[in-house]
Amino acid sequence: MSSRPLPVVQRVPLPQGTPEYEALRQKYLSELEASIPDEYYLPQSLIDNPPRDVTSVPRECGILTAEEIDITENYDATALAAAIASKKFSAVAVATAFTKRAAIAHQLTGCLVEYFQGEALERAKALDEHLEKTGKTVGPLHGVPISLKEHMPIKGHYTAVGFLDTRHIDDYDCQMVAILRAAGAVFYCKTNQPQGIMHLETVSPLGRTLNPHNIDLSAGGSTGGEAALLAIRGSILGIGTDIGGSIRGPAGFCGIYGYKSTSYYLPTKDFLVGGFAAELTVLCSTGPMGHSLRDMDLFCSVVKASNPHIEDPALIPIPWTGTATAPKTTPLKVGIMWNDGAIIPQPPVKRALAWAKEQLETKFPGKFEVKSFVPYQAAEAMVNIRKAYWPDGGNAVRAHLAATGEPMFHLTEWVLKDAVSEEELPVSKVLEYRVARDVYRQKFVADWNAQDVDVVISPVFVGPACEHETAFYWNYTALWNYLDYPGVVFPTPIKALKKGAEDYAPEDATPLSEQDKHTRELWAKGDFENAPINLQITTRKYHDNELFGALAALQEALALP
Repeated sequence: MSSRPLPVVQRVPLPQGTPEYEALRQKYLSELEASIPDEYYLPQSLIDNPPRDVTSVPRECGILTAEEIDITENYDATALAAAIASKKFSAVAVATAFTKRAAIAHQLTGCLVEYFQGEALERAKALDEHLEKTGKTVGPLHGVPISLKEHMPIKGHYTAVGFLDTRHIDDYDCQMVAILRAAGAVFYCKTNQPQGIMHLETVSPLGRTLNPHNIDLSAGGSTGGEAALLAIRGSILGIGTDIGGSIRGPAGFCGIYGYKSTSYYLPTKDFLVGGFAAELTVLCSTGPMGHSLRDMDLFCSVVKASNPHIEDPALIPIPWTGTATAPKTTPLKVGIMWNDGAIIPQPPVKRALAWAKEQLETKFPGKFEVKSFVPYQAAEAMVNIRKAYWPDGGNAVRAHLAATGEPMFHLTEWVLKDAVSEEELPVSKVLEYRVARDVYRQKFVADWNAQDVDVVISPVFVGPACEHETAFYWNYTALWNYLDYPGVVFPTPIKALKKGAEDYAPEDATPLSEQDKHTRELWAKGDFENAPINLQITTRKYHDNELFGALAALQEALALP
């Protein structure tokens, strides 16, 4: 037991709840603290005065060995799996490196909610013994560490659906975890998610997750714990869920890859026991988060090769071809979505879009046909999707909060403002929303066809990673949830500059809406220096393979890792 509490950097305090809630919250925090060895504790002086960019701290703090730094910084999951299979590294060495780095990452960013190093090392030891005895790996992910978002069930560990009263220990693996475990994965931690799992910032009763590139900025949500852990290289591969941007937003904020599949393409069985009322109109999906395009491809190939639709009949049995998928048209027709007609993205995002356009037009002339893309009445879609998220009027949220005296967080209040009533909607109103959604989808695809594009490159968010408590506008991710189009967020070399170094272009001087005006106010007030700028690529529903085929075609031109 350490002589001092586990130090964790926190920039903005959490709301206080009832004594019952605070006692329960402290119980869980104490359990997490007790699970992390005190030899992994960072100096209190560093916690009290951290650098704004903490990404280099794990390398420089003296806790990791040279080999552990090499393992965690110089490999993607694909290369790491090969290194373990060839016995360059043992699975135990890899698990040790990532569990140690995850402990460091949590102190700097508040990314974890559960940590189980002992279990991970025991699993890794068994994998090493199997390889030594048989000369074979157990599967393509043999020894690869994978981190999990809190709500995904794994046997013997806590699961919660965004509220303290729902936290419990599961006695089974969900389907996704079982598939990955059978392929050789090593699980070692669960990561933070926001209250209700419905914010684009990750702030929960167990803490606020900070962006490793700039701790005064959000890591995004709802899979923000995963994104922060990956960005600081405390994870090599993670899993998220997405019903409004919860994979893509955090991936964009933290400068990593994130893939939101079309609904019912990848398994989500048991992810949310009891379901979520929003899915009556807007469907959730899942996907990997990681460091390279080939890791996204590897993850999906492993999962789809297990034929998950045999166990879950809700899944669509489309085989995975991924990056090996040949584009159906030559040249590839790429639309650039400069804005959604409601909010012009902040200057660094506009700069990233211009960079992408220039790369495609100049690096490989004739290979890509690049054109502007105008999304069909996207502002109308956003009005409809916000209403569709809360058919129960937010009653389930309020009931969960009341159960323990959990306070309603600021961004929970913000998202619940969209509920059209505090009462549960009648079936006729929910049906009205579904009909409106389907009509919109039909009009959108007709317009997409008329604009004649294969894929669309667009912003991930209205700007770079936002300051804490300001993740208000989901426009650039939620649109694609409403349409149920697959999307991948990918890194670019563009970063936000020092405050005052860039501003809106003259042609963008006039706000398109009140939301746009507010976004400009947030830009003027904020300091986003060093925030990564990612972009998003999307295509038609269930064209997930074609999406990855397009990414493979774009990889060299956009310098994609």
